[in-house]
Amino acid sequence: MTVTNSGDPASWIIVMPVKRLDRAKSRLSSRPAGERRSLAHAFALDTLGAALQSPSVRAVVIVTDDLLVRSDADDWGVTWIADEPDSGLSDAVAHGVQYVEHDSPNADIAILTCDLPALRTEELTRALAAADLVPRGFIADASGLGTTLLTARAGIRVDPHFGPRSCAAHVASGAVALDCGPVPGLRRDVDTEVDLWDARRLGVGPETQSAATRDRDETDRG
Repeated sequence: MTVTNSGDPASWIIVMPVKRLDRAKSRLSSRPAGERRSLAHAFALDTLGAALQSPSVRAVVIVTDDLLVRSDADDWGVTWIADEPDSGLSDAVAHGVQYVEHDSPNADIAILTCDLPALRTEELTRALAAADLVPRGFIADASGLGTTLLTARAGIRVDPHFGPRSCAAHVASGAVALDCGPVPGLRRDVDTEVDLWDARRLGVGPETQSAATRDRDETDRG
């Protein structure tokens, strides 16, 4: 596995599932398919960029069948594996976890969703510091229904329950909400236009800012 952060000693390996871009962000349905694809790509790159800067992150493993995302991973020196189950988010997560557990059995594992364009590195670092103190932890999304981060210390079963109302499912499975203070960018996943507006209010990363500006300029010209 490629180690992608050469800063302070770090224990966390991030598993980040990325859906094929041509299938992503269907709830941004008012936009043409090309815009949705461009934004989904930008969200993933900004999320990845923020994660790679964290001194708590040892490496990132991307689970994807998208050729462009695989090319990005190669360019950034990040490990990717195919989404062999190809049957939804939870199965992609489980596949990524299985890979990490086989390759790095003593690693702490964190599942990070790929649609967090307003994520700040320090937010993720604080969340992972809080995760050091519990066997399994999570961060709920801004709605309080979903999950954007799920963590498990080495030797603890990750037991992911991503999908509708995953926050309640993770609580029921014994995971605890991480006590790390306000982390609005880590909670702000983007599925809808309102979500994107809120992410931009918080301040998105450079890839999303560029994609959103480009899309607006093309609309104005049209």
